[in-house]
Amino acid sequence: MTAVRRAAGLLSAALAVLVGTVAPAHAAGYRYWSFWERTDGHWTYATQGPSIVRPDDGTVQGFRFAVSADSADASRPRGTADFATICASTPAKAGTKRVALVLDFGTPADAPSGETPPAGRTACARVPADATTADALAAVAPPLRYDTNALLCAIAEYPGKGCGDQVSGTLKASPAKEKNGGSGSGPSLGLPIGAGVVALLAGAAVWQARRRRNA
Repeated sequence: MTAVRRAAGLLSAALAVLVGTVAPAHAAGYRYWSFWERTDGHWTYATQGPSIVRPDDGTVQGFRFAVSADSADASRPRGTADFATICASTPAKAGTKRVALVLDFGTPADAPSGETPPAGRTACARVPADATTADALAAVAPPLRYDTNALLCAIAEYPGKGCGDQVSGTLKASPAKEKNGGSGSGPSLGLPIGAGVVALLAGAAVWQARRRRNA
């Protein structure tokens, strides 16, 4: 019976692996304002912070509040993102520049407990020629809140508390990963492989039991 018990132990281990394979992935995410730049009609995750970037006149930039694990998983700003539309009523002026901003306060699911996200909006900031994105943002959506590390925590007082807080839970795969057969395809591959391992070990248990009796 020792062989049977050993095989049974292996079978239990295989079942545990199978369950772990099909279970949804849990990972830590962060609730924060992400910063985006609009180029050729597409949003690109900014590689520098808004207090460093000095946009040119006619630039479109966006901010999105959401929960995400990393930049690849981050949600893009929604809504109108056309400079001509956003800055239609803000004429050019010598010595200044205009920056179109898209502010997306996210969804209720991304909001901190007890808070409701404001409706998204756009704004055209007319600022000095050497102004940063942070300057443009402060001109149209005050007050801003930063932490001691200069991380942007709140735009127009949202959210009212917290800053880049860690959020535990099940995070969806980013569209790029799903399209390329990343984490989204894991469970469908794991099921037949795991089932095959279980069947193999179950057969081994029967074979060892018979071999023991015939010895």
